[in-house]
Amino acid sequence: MSALCVRAERVEPVPLGTMESWATRYIKESRLIGGKTQTLYAIGAPQVIRENAPYAYTGKWVNPWTCSNAYAKVAGIEKGSCTASPERSHNGGVCARLEVKMQEVKVLGMIDISVIAAGTLFWGRTLEPVTSAKDPYRYLDMGVPFTKRPAYLMFDYRCNVSSEQWVWVAKGFSSPKKQQGHDECEVYMFLQKRWETPDGKIHAVRVGTAYERYAKTQTAWVDNHRVKIHYGDITKEAFYKSYMGFVKPFRSVNSKGKNVPVAEEGWDGNATPTHAVLMMTSSKYEAFTGHEGNTLWIDNVRLVYDE
Repeated sequence: MSALCVRAERVEPVPLGTMESWATRYIKESRLIGGKTQTLYAIGAPQVIRENAPYAYTGKWVNPWTCSNAYAKVAGIEKGSCTASPERSHNGGVCARLEVKMQEVKVLGMIDISVIAAGTLFWGRTLEPVTSAKDPYRYLDMGVPFTKRPAYLMFDYRCNVSSEQWVWVAKGFSSPKKQQGHDECEVYMFLQKRWETPDGKIHAVRVGTAYERYAKTQTAWVDNHRVKIHYGDITKEAFYKSYMGFVKPFRSVNSKGKNVPVAEEGWDGNATPTHAVLMMTSSKYEAFTGHEGNTLWIDNVRLVYDE
């Protein structure tokens, strides 16, 4: 007689993870840079917003998503940047298209700005308006309250990844430069236990880690793709890479309303998480570096739990 053990699982959808619901924002750019109207998108309740104003998040984390699209107002000049957008999906619905783009502002004899920006979805908030290209991470409130312990992150995806061994570095007023490197799309989810000290600093230990990079083009959709969430210290595991560790420039708004760094200080796989960071992006590099045209399509984001 033999016994067969079948693991029971529960699949839970992520709020708005079907990518079917988007707000459309129309940002009127300053006359000094042409006065065009830029269309920006945000995952959220379907609505049309015709106003140069920060996107209004409804409720406290009712919608966990934000993206790389941003309304900027630098030295009085207003501009919109769009690298994430809804697109018709393979199943007849809507998916998110995330693309690395060169964003340019050129006014003869006055302004010449070039910035390379990745298309990104993440859990948290974008703190608009963006007022400077310096330290762009200070405009990102990364992570949302989260106390569960899922076994896998699940989603549908496809990607277009250049095989070229160079990337653009474009940080603003300096001319774009090429440097050696191969850009890749990536998805990661970090579960953290955070706490705030009386001085307003935010500390964290890493509870769980899920991480994948996509180095080659995947033309056909991959449905129900799973990324395992590993709990505890993963630094001795064969799959571990240095970029999976405590190297991300995370920031979060503290109880005093200030966006401060989140200092990851150790591993604790037995702890109950307080926050989750989910990032899905068309470039593995930090801000202002990437390969123009790399694109990641994402749909149907879910979490899988062991029963």
